[in-house]
Amino acid sequence: MLLTKVRPSLYLPTIVWVWGLIVIGLSQTQTYTGFLTGRLFLGRVEAGLFPGAIYLLTCWYTASEVGKRFCAFCASGCVAPGLGGIMAGSVVEGLDGARGIPGWCWLLLVEGIVTVACGLGLYLVLPDYPRTISSRCFLNSPEMRRLAHVRILHDWGLLVVPTGDNSNKKLLMTSRQALLAVVIDLRTWFFLAGYSVIIMGISISYFVPSILRVTGYTSVTAQWMTVPIWATGAVFQLALSWTSDRMRDRRCHVAALLALSAASCLVSAVAESQVVKYVMICLLVAGLHTGLPPMLNWMSEAMPFPDQKRSVAIAFVNGFGHLAIIYGSYLWPRSDGPQRIIGFACVTAAGGVGALLAAAAPYLFRLLPKEPVTKAERDTWALHQQESVQRAPP
Repeated sequence: MLLTKVRPSLYLPTIVWVWGLIVIGLSQTQTYTGFLTGRLFLGRVEAGLFPGAIYLLTCWYTASEVGKRFCAFCASGCVAPGLGGIMAGSVVEGLDGARGIPGWCWLLLVEGIVTVACGLGLYLVLPDYPRTISSRCFLNSPEMRRLAHVRILHDWGLLVVPTGDNSNKKLLMTSRQALLAVVIDLRTWFFLAGYSVIIMGISISYFVPSILRVTGYTSVTAQWMTVPIWATGAVFQLALSWTSDRMRDRRCHVAALLALSAASCLVSAVAESQVVKYVMICLLVAGLHTGLPPMLNWMSEAMPFPDQKRSVAIAFVNGFGHLAIIYGSYLWPRSDGPQRIIGFACVTAAGGVGALLAAAAPYLFRLLPKEPVTKAERDTWALHQQESVQRAPP
């Protein structure tokens, strides 16, 4: 909600460097209470980054372009753990006990410093919306910014944009009205269900090192063994994002990736060979992480307008969908033994259900209302249908 009122070039970098400062603070924490408090603050800060970045991408790129950008951004979810595994292995092995400081403290300190530096650097390069006066970096002329905005509206099937004056500002949706429109729209709950299924499956990512340690690897070796898993996910994301954009398809990609994840999870659960189990975990993690961007992309295309509703929908589904991490983390107890039957069984079932939901989406959407439900949304649509394209702000 806040991102529709605050410049992205200020909002997103601030989140990043504050995030880094909190991580640095966590590296100095000596008590459980202090660590828990810092983690709560970290969660509040980081919650705005992912949906904010996704929303900004939808403001700049058309449906045939945004999929690759979504996946390039989300590939950081695979690249970062892979690099994190390399960093964790190097830092913990090389600095553990240096100056009397445990290796995990050094790891948090290094990661926090790098994050702060990245956040400050974003102030210099991150653009705002194409239609705003403060857009910068590569669109300096009003005509180019206007063209960038109009082509997005044309891709959504709209022929008009706001005039730029404030005479009709009171007719635009407020954050509360946008939230109401999102909650009432039944498509929101469909995408929330699909997103939650993926997030619950991704909970295995946090337990991959412990699962590998059970097979006989040491703690440091297990960290190194996670790198190929995340590399596979990154390759999947970059490759399938190209086909998704070229085919202008999200639904079939989501269904196929969730089906792949379910099958890989099932084979991994019953396989006796450690090599087969490891390969299946690679495919499982790759399928889940690759299915996440097209799911969000699909949602933003299904509810592209008004802008306020789209931004709230992305935040709503992302925020509540990530609650699946809470119960997903309880699916992998140590008491379940090295086979982790409970976790693998639940993720297999969830992946299968998610694939069926995606496959059945066209039939389900036919049963839902096609017109705006709330009065505020209808008024916003009417306003944009009445106004004509005018010169962008200088």
